[in-house]
Amino acid sequence: MTGRLDSAQPYAIALFRVVVGLLFAVHGAASLFGVLGGAAGTDGGTVAAGTWPGWYAAVIQLLAGTLVLLGLATRAAAFVASGSMAFAYFDVHQSAALWPIQNGGELAALFCWAMLLLVFTGSGALGLDRLLATRGTAAVEEQRPAEPITA
Repeated sequence: MTGRLDSAQPYAIALFRVVVGLLFAVHGAASLFGVLGGAAGTDGGTVAAGTWPGWYAAVIQLLAGTLVLLGLATRAAAFVASGSMAFAYFDVHQSAALWPIQNGGELAALFCWAMLLLVFTGSGALGLDRLLATRGTAAVEEQRPAEPITA
């Protein structure tokens, strides 16, 4: 049983990456473009362009979420996303109460830890990171000249 689960691990990580990336990107799109209910607390509106930290957080969410979703530069994008969510938690939520359930910071905490996990696991199977890495190593092997066989 463990062997089967271990062999499926890259695919489970990829599914986790896709779901987390999609949810993160949609959260940013809602804040920037007012889709899917808009930014929190705006009744379907958007975050004003250039406002600190909301607009910048939404841009990070949209871009980093899309990169994580695609599995492109996953570790770097997840690192930036995790940091932005840690900032959001400690700057916005922590001052209200100690525990996330009390201060409304559950989503920020979950995104922070989920993205931090992706920093260490990478994109898993089916990510563009792996596709480009295997394509790059195949091109290098094709360019390598054949070595003569010596007796």
